[in-house]
Amino acid sequence: MFLPRLWMNKGVDVSSNQIEPAQEGNSALEALTSEELDNIRDLVSLGDGSAVLAAINDMHESDIAEIISLLTYDQRLAFMALVGVDIPSAVFPELDESIRDEVIEFVDLEKMVATVQELDSDDAVFVLEDMDEEDRQQILRKIPRSSRLVLERALEFPEDSAGRLMQSEFIAVPPYWTVGQTIDYLRASDDLPTDFLEIYVTDPTYKPIGAVHLSQILRAQRAEKIESLTHDHFMLLQADLDREEVARIFERYHLVSAAVVGEDQRLLGVVTPDDVFEVIVEEAGEDILLLGGVGDEAVTDSVYDTARGRVSWLFLNLLTAIAASIVIGWFDASIEKMVALAILMPIVASMGGNAGTQTLTIAVRGLATQELQAVNMVRVVYRELGVGILNGLVFALVTGIVAALWFDSAALGAVLAAAMVVNLFVAAMAGILIPIGLYRAGVDPALASTVFVTTVTDVIGFFAFLSFATVFLI
Repeated sequence: MFLPRLWMNKGVDVSSNQIEPAQEGNSALEALTSEELDNIRDLVSLGDGSAVLAAINDMHESDIAEIISLLTYDQRLAFMALVGVDIPSAVFPELDESIRDEVIEFVDLEKMVATVQELDSDDAVFVLEDMDEEDRQQILRKIPRSSRLVLERALEFPEDSAGRLMQSEFIAVPPYWTVGQTIDYLRASDDLPTDFLEIYVTDPTYKPIGAVHLSQILRAQRAEKIESLTHDHFMLLQADLDREEVARIFERYHLVSAAVVGEDQRLLGVVTPDDVFEVIVEEAGEDILLLGGVGDEAVTDSVYDTARGRVSWLFLNLLTAIAASIVIGWFDASIEKMVALAILMPIVASMGGNAGTQTLTIAVRGLATQELQAVNMVRVVYRELGVGILNGLVFALVTGIVAALWFDSAALGAVLAAAMVVNLFVAAMAGILIPIGLYRAGVDPALASTVFVTTVTDVIGFFAFLSFATVFLI
């Protein structure tokens, strides 16, 4: 935390008002090419550590992390043996968790201590939180006390909270400072954050009272008070606030940063857009995986870990398939008398399942983004039910005509049409009500909605079609 100690001394001693010339930026970053990856693999196989370092020297940390993840296990070990000590610290937060664990095993303690100290506090916490407790404590014990306390405090917050997400490096100034004093302080201090977009204004107890955009400071006169430039509509995030809610606040209010406060409302840190982008990507990916019954899975996982993560979901689907088969078994006599029923059953089931998945996707997304709330929930439910009835009537007409012409039976076409209307209506109802019910019960709707909706549409679809056929055709 970078709060100037000027509550008793309101002056600023600045030796020079000169601004260092800005360094020339790098050329535009290009996507990692297969040639670059092949080159790294060849250099690793040759055991040429200096050449490997030279090859990755001008690469962005994200590209280096991607290269490491694309190497085979043996190549990764060889890579780390060659360049482990010299690998840029910023690469570690960019690595996937499973890959990062492998990489850290081949980095000595002193390198990890230096890495944690070089990283911003939020990135340092990101690296430390997935480490074994013993390894983490070894690193923390070798870090200066002030930095260690910051990291330990952040690690105490819940994993998916704003407290874990925030970086503890920020700039805060008192309200009575002028723009000139603030600029001089920024120029003279060597221990400020590398990148920042806002400066926070706090009272003597470190409670934020406003924030000032850098653009405002640059355009204001030196004599103007900082207090006059503060915008009081800045966001204060509680440290225990869920990170998904943090992301929603950033998106809704178009924030460039947000202050994080503790229970005493004192400023603890700041959440920046790069962290929010990661949350959005991770949460969106997580929901997609859950909807597919995959869970927390990465492309770098082993065969065993991948299979283990999927087997429970597949087993649950097996049970639901058995339930649908039981329903079919009730009407085995009808199916024996009319083989056409067996031919047409998949149409009913697939249409219901697809329609239910469409509604389910809209519902899960709406709940995740809070577009679907109590104030509009009834309207959305009625809308989806109306869509289900309308689509049911449309496809009832289409499938009914097809079945009638296919099997030369208008009655069979009518039965299929009736079952289609029922199943698509039920699919819409299940697709919207099941995720809402799970959400109200405190269960992630993306986790379990798919299997329940599929079960309902299969069971109801088969039952409706076969029972109608038994009553009216057999």
